[in-house]
Amino acid sequence: MRLDGHLGARGDTPPAVVWSAAVEAELRCDLGHAGDLTTDAILAPEARGEAVFRAREAGCVAGLPIALYAFTVLDPTAEFEVSVGDGGRVEPGDVMATVRCQGRALLSAERTALNYLGHLSGVASVTRRLVDAVRAAGATTDVVCTRKTTPGFRALEKYAVRCGGGANHRFGLDDAILIKDNHIALAGGIDEAVSRVRGRSGHMVKVEVEVDTLEQLDAVLELDVDVVLLDNMRGERLAEAVRRCKGRVVTEASGGINLDTGPIVAQAGVDLMSVGWLTHSAPCLDIGLDIDVT
Repeated sequence: MRLDGHLGARGDTPPAVVWSAAVEAELRCDLGHAGDLTTDAILAPEARGEAVFRAREAGCVAGLPIALYAFTVLDPTAEFEVSVGDGGRVEPGDVMATVRCQGRALLSAERTALNYLGHLSGVASVTRRLVDAVRAAGATTDVVCTRKTTPGFRALEKYAVRCGGGANHRFGLDDAILIKDNHIALAGGIDEAVSRVRGRSGHMVKVEVEVDTLEQLDAVLELDVDVVLLDNMRGERLAEAVRRCKGRVVTEASGGINLDTGPIVAQAGVDLMSVGWLTHSAPCLDIGLDIDVT
């Protein structure tokens, strides 16, 4: 697999072992038992072609290495030139990358490549918009994603969030402790829930607790926790919660945060805001694969 230039501007594309099998499975799904009937009838095996990935709307690029990999599965001799790598911004008409390979591979891998590139660039683009809105409001709050991800796509969608200037919350249930309302209800109270997790967690594991009221917050601040999740708090109540937490724990806001409310929430001084729709509802970025017939 030849890749000219740097594919990931942030240098942190997930290892191929994380996503290569998924790309190959998608190609198998598309090609089925008989291959690409249309393309194989039209093009001779030795025919070659060239095409460019071109943005049809403004946005932020993510998933280019994954998209390009689809072509190498069908043609190991495929060559690429990257113009705008992951993390870069594009305007309508901008070329992201040029692909040169066997014509059959070019057309048969097209949809798989565009599915990955469009979806992941869509996640990166909405993340970038929210991060920019928060920064324009003069706030330094980090925008983070959640576990509300497409099944099988978590590592890639969280990578796309990073490409858009955001950061990642926990990847799964096994890399941090987050005590939510249902945990508290079944444990019989906040004190008991925190005591139980501290008794079983290692020294490297962070403990976060979700609170809905200032009274709950005061109780949590007397316990051994690292982060508090201020759920659906707004205005003066959120600002007061941040004031009480200052210098004691990391603060995270969640619930109903969008492009309009995000800057307002950030101005309250929270350290983080977690936003589920970045991954579960981001629209695909409109990208085309245009054949060069010159």
